[in-house]
Amino acid sequence: MKQLITFLLLITLVSCSQEPPVNVKLTGPIFGTGFNIQYYTEGNVNYSEDIDSLFMQVNRSLSTYMADSDISKLNRNEITTIDSHFKRVFEASKLIYRTTEGVFDPTIGNVVNAWNFGAEQNKFLTDSTTIDSLMRYVGFNRVGIKDFIVKKPKTSYLEFNAIAKGYGIDVIAEFLESKGVTNYLVDIGGDLRVSGINIESDKGWTVGIDDPNYDGTQSYSKVVVLLDEAMATSGTYRKFKTDAKGNKYAHIINTKTGYPTKTNILSVSVIAEDCMTADGYATAFQAMGLNKAKAFLEIHPELKAYFIYEDATKTLRTLLVNNFPE
Repeated sequence: MKQLITFLLLITLVSCSQEPPVNVKLTGPIFGTGFNIQYYTEGNVNYSEDIDSLFMQVNRSLSTYMADSDISKLNRNEITTIDSHFKRVFEASKLIYRTTEGVFDPTIGNVVNAWNFGAEQNKFLTDSTTIDSLMRYVGFNRVGIKDFIVKKPKTSYLEFNAIAKGYGIDVIAEFLESKGVTNYLVDIGGDLRVSGINIESDKGWTVGIDDPNYDGTQSYSKVVVLLDEAMATSGTYRKFKTDAKGNKYAHIINTKTGYPTKTNILSVSVIAEDCMTADGYATAFQAMGLNKAKAFLEIHPELKAYFIYEDATKTLRTLLVNNFPE
């Protein structure tokens, strides 16, 4: 009986010594914006060095802003062999390319550069001769991959900037899960992926969706609670060019014409299982326009979307599709 009491006492002492999970918060610059990572762990384990290393790996593979990255070398036809990060993003991009019938096309990069929205800063080009000549080389169907070898025309230029940020978020989320972390939020520039709950509030992760403010201020009129999912937002109200005549050109290029997309959509947020998928489709829906995006979503219930757009009278409207959270 004495031994039993001693054993029960030990269990009680061990149980009392267990501290509640610690909410580790990490912030910093990445991908031309900033990251905010929160995760609950026992023992206050800090994974900042591992996360920085993963960010560097993704950049070295996919950043067109780095001259020595794999994608930059590939675009200069210096290499053909790529790593697993590149392969995963390539294959996901190919799927979205096919599903959207070419609306999402990573070979539009040189045209994006010509409009001064990409990594290579050229002069502001809008003449039809230049655009037409660059559009001759657009077509993701002409680029393939076998094992870890990319086969492409020498004139093709690849850019995964419309999906790479979402992929970077997924990489960090997968790393945290590999360490047994089940409650986390990974946010880069407003795109994010969450798992479990925010233990401090004892509910899912509460996040805001930016209002489309042209003046650069930040406000939220839409707040949602996410559980085990990812969300990415694409907006035309912050990244645009203005020519000498005062015309505004949105940064999302129509892959069929080579000119900036004309759309009444100011912002679209997409919820998907992973952030790479949400990121890619958010860009595609901007390019599609509201009616085509709605038709697309009718046959893709696995994607949830929230649109902020202007109606014919320039009045702001919102639309929730496929049970996007109220």
